[in-house]
Amino acid sequence: MFLFKLLLKNAFRHKLRTLLTMVGLIVAISAFGLLRTIVDAWYAGVEGTSNTRLITRSAISLGYPLPVYYADKIKKIDGVTGVTWMNWFGGIYIDRRNFFARMAIDSNSYFELFPEFNISEEEKAAFMADRQGVILGRKTAQRFGWHVGDTIPLSGTIYPGNWTFNIRGIYTVKDARFDETLMLMHWNLIDQSVRKRLGPNAANQVGLFMVGIKDPARASVISQEIDKLFKNSVAETRTETEKAFQLGVVSMSRAILMAIRAVSFVVILIIMAVMANTMTMTARERLAEYATLKALGFSPGFVVKLLFGESMMIAFIGGAIGIGMTFPLAQGFLMQTNNVFKVFEVSQTTMIYQAIAAMIVGIIAAMWPAWKMSRIDIVQGLRHVA
Repeated sequence: MFLFKLLLKNAFRHKLRTLLTMVGLIVAISAFGLLRTIVDAWYAGVEGTSNTRLITRSAISLGYPLPVYYADKIKKIDGVTGVTWMNWFGGIYIDRRNFFARMAIDSNSYFELFPEFNISEEEKAAFMADRQGVILGRKTAQRFGWHVGDTIPLSGTIYPGNWTFNIRGIYTVKDARFDETLMLMHWNLIDQSVRKRLGPNAANQVGLFMVGIKDPARASVISQEIDKLFKNSVAETRTETEKAFQLGVVSMSRAILMAIRAVSFVVILIIMAVMANTMTMTARERLAEYATLKALGFSPGFVVKLLFGESMMIAFIGGAIGIGMTFPLAQGFLMQTNNVFKVFEVSQTTMIYQAIAAMIVGIIAAMWPAWKMSRIDIVQGLRHVA
């Protein structure tokens, strides 16, 4: 207890300098946590994938559609438990900033392959009975204040025209890592629109097939069988696990993610230099005190403990406040980005990394002055008294 009180008094002996150092540490640790949360949010879709689902898309690009009749051929492959499909609808709700994912799904088969959705049978039946019905994620419904029975007007982008959809259900998710912002509409409605506008040759096209498999260990074999089935056809396929597909989507933003990671570590390095400067100035000012302690018989190890203890105390207080500040900072960031991220939460792992970063800053900042003061010559040190 005596040592703790001594460290506390030493840490705040120069109050302004200590408080400014702490403010810098709080800003650095909270910024580090926010940047890591942004990176985690990017990978949230990967964490929420299932190992019993495969994704089949065009071998050329995501922008090239596949014939819907491929579904019947894929179903016949041994080990496949089900097939469904979807198209990206796009569209604009009032303003482009009001973004949320809108997808046209095959309502007869989609929910069987995605048990992560929580939706009542009544709402599902209402959705099935209404061609213009949609199922909406809870977060999107809360964001715009929508309820079951409300209508959503959208301006078409990929599918031109003015569209009106009726909310027939609001889903929640069983796994927090799963997307709770989607808007799901009937694929048949979109397909009929394409047929009327562009003719039958442009209809019956889908963006992706989602394939359910019985045994995840056979994912590679089944993927090869699917792609082999359509080899040398007018629309060759590329099949991969859902996780690999999501990682491929994330990799398109790899340069941005690397930049965010680099900035987060640079922030820590800067505060480390600031903290080291603070501890060096502190040690230099107390040169005579440490020489006196050694003259009275205190060991060099005691001087080292004083400096490390003081540095760690500043790092601990600043780090703890910085971790706490990350939560309102993350919430404010999410609101400013119009909830564009599907999952945006400060994870336990991020908090652990923040704590470790604060402790590392405290340790490294004290290393040089502690080593220097432990080797101080008593006579040279006492001359500062005079």
